[in-house]
Amino acid sequence: MPIRRKKKSRKLRGSRTHGWGFGKRHRGKGSKAYTGGGGGKRGAHHETFFLSQGIQPIGKHGMSVRSRIVNIPIITINIREIEERLHEFEQHKLVEKKADAYSVDLTKLGFVKILSEGKPSKKLNVICSSCSTKAKQKIEKAGGSVAIKE
Repeated sequence: MPIRRKKKSRKLRGSRTHGWGFGKRHRGKGSKAYTGGGGGKRGAHHETFFLSQGIQPIGKHGMSVRSRIVNIPIITINIREIEERLHEFEQHKLVEKKADAYSVDLTKLGFVKILSEGKPSKKLNVICSSCSTKAKQKIEKAGGSVAIKE
C-alpha cells in the first residue's frame, strides 16, 4: 500500500507548463492581465472580491448636484373629501355648523389647497391657504364662501 507524503517543494519543478494547461498559454504580454497587452478578465469578472460580495468602497464617489429649489409638498383636499369627512370633522368638533352652513378651517386641519373634484351638496364656508378657481366657483355656486388666509 503506497504512502502519500507531502512534496518537499510546491514550486512545480519538472512540470513543463506549471499548471497553466497547454503550452501556448501564459507566454507573452498578451496573457498578462491589466498591463495594457490584453488578456485579463472581462465584464463582471473584473470586479474585486469585495465588490462581488456587494461591499461598496469607502469614501465619496462621483459628483453630487444639490438642487437649488426646495420642494415643499402641498397637502391638498378635494370638495368630495370635505363632504365625505364632514361628519367625522363634526364629531371631533373641528367644524362648526351655523344655521344651514358649515364653517371649515382647513389650515387648522393641516390642508393647504382645495381642489375641485366633486360637487358640494351643502353650504360650505371654507378658510384655506389657497384654492383652485374651479373649486371656488363650485363652492360659491352652492351658496358657500371661500376665504383665503395668508
